[in-house]
Amino acid sequence: MTDSTDTDYQKRTSWRKLGVFGLVFVVLTAAGLFTVYHQFADRSFTFDARLIAPRTLLALGGLLLVYFVSDGLRLYYTLRALDYRLPFRVMFKLVFINLFFSNVTPMATGGGFAQIWYLTRHGVPMGRATAATTIRTVLAVMFIFSLTPVFLFTLQPLQGQSISGQVGTALAVFVSLYLGFFIILLFRTRWLITPLSRLFALMRRLHLISERRHDRWQFRCRREMLRFSFSFNDYLKGRPRFVLLSILFTAIFLLSLFSFPALLIHALGYQVDYLLTVGLLVVTTFIMYFSPTPGASGISEGVFGSFFRGILSGNHLVLVTVAWRLLTIYLGMIIGLIVLQRELTKDKGT
Repeated sequence: MTDSTDTDYQKRTSWRKLGVFGLVFVVLTAAGLFTVYHQFADRSFTFDARLIAPRTLLALGGLLLVYFVSDGLRLYYTLRALDYRLPFRVMFKLVFINLFFSNVTPMATGGGFAQIWYLTRHGVPMGRATAATTIRTVLAVMFIFSLTPVFLFTLQPLQGQSISGQVGTALAVFVSLYLGFFIILLFRTRWLITPLSRLFALMRRLHLISERRHDRWQFRCRREMLRFSFSFNDYLKGRPRFVLLSILFTAIFLLSLFSFPALLIHALGYQVDYLLTVGLLVVTTFIMYFSPTPGASGISEGVFGSFFRGILSGNHLVLVTVAWRLLTIYLGMIIGLIVLQRELTKDKGT
């Protein structure tokens, strides 16, 4: 009886936390859009029916299909390289569950935990599920973080932004260090064990953690890092076709994600410099990775409005910002909430 009560309480608490994060997401999104409207759009907004023209909707629908399908396939083939195979329907449910969780939790960490939870429910061991979701993320990070310094120093609209100059140089150095950390994590995982062990030992000497917690953290961190190292080696030794397909679909996913603004701007009758719009969104996505707000809400809208105000007129800037977030985030979140609710209802029934 006590265990059942505790479990029910934990479930209620988890849903309450998600509800609070969801409310924060809505409030911060509204604040970000208001900032774009007030600061960058000259307090003007006009709905343009060209965005809902049949030809435009067809093109957006096709791009949206590529976006969702490639998102599912990049994890599917990562798992195949690790010698695990799940039905396509499971993978695409996971796409939307990830979109929901990663956008209602700060720093997008919830999306990774939700994917691991869902994969383990379908028979994938914890270590493999963790490795698959981490590798999937690392592949995308490698693309984005490698391209960001290039666009920072080559795109003309960014030269007048506050991220240029010394800040841009600092970001470039940070990107290099970040990529270096991932390279060590992937190829020389054992190098991280010693400094991490020393950090835990220092925390123990300073009485920041108890001896029991020190031993538990030491054991768990070493175990998970070694598991990840072995799993990544298995990924590299997996069938080359699956490894290459996981990289290919990661590239397709990112390219489709970065193409939405260009398609929206073209639909409104502007001359589109495709490389420019892609570069601006690469840098926007890079900044979103470090946003402490749920789903980068508020910050993503503000950064997008700041970058694209030189391309769009004031009356279209808020419209394109909302459309971009609706297609890439809001729609997937709504579907993810429905899928999650059905999965939890199914669990309750069984």
